[in-house]
Amino acid sequence: MYLQENKRTNLKIAISHLNNTIIKPGETFSFWHQVGRPTKAKGYLEGLILKQGKIEKGTGGGLCQLGNLLFWIAAHSPLTITERHRHSFDVFPDVNRNVPFGAGATLSYNYIDLRIKNETQNSFILKLWLDDEYLNGELLSSEKIKSEFSVVERNHIIKQQNWGGYTRHNQIFRIETCENGEIRESLLAENHAIMMYAPFLEG
Repeated sequence: MYLQENKRTNLKIAISHLNNTIIKPGETFSFWHQVGRPTKAKGYLEGLILKQGKIEKGTGGGLCQLGNLLFWIAAHSPLTITERHRHSFDVFPDVNRNVPFGAGATLSYNYIDLRIKNETQNSFILKLWLDDEYLNGELLSSEKIKSEFSVVERNHIIKQQNWGGYTRHNQIFRIETCENGEIRESLLAENHAIMMYAPFLEG
């Protein structure tokens, strides 16, 4: 549990660099450009990290939760996700999962980044905060957005490989419903992961 509390500290520090960020037309948001290297000198603590499919401890651990939220927010907006990475291992079963598998973004300073470009004519402001239980966020636009956005999972499949283990695959799409009823779809992410648990219940 102390690592969970440490993660909360790490999130607070990172949020202090991200909250109220304005993304103007033509600008690209970069997580690591905003946050910088997460070091002990900056107050970051040890938290859980995922490395080659194994749970370990590392300074600044837990920031991937922030990457997941930012990806989810951007996916429900007209912003363009230009760089996004995903863990190559599926570590945890889908217990209490509320969003599709792979609908997030992993982070590792400084070469595994999340970058989001504003190719619209509007400016956007990012709001992030922690309450007693949850990490929260919202994206505000300088002008009303006339489309509605949703995220769907497609082509989900689990495969048994010849080496005996299982892999998991899917695609994440953004669905934009325009004011005139036109529907536009765009592929946001394609996920391929080695499963670190048995995916099927035994009879």
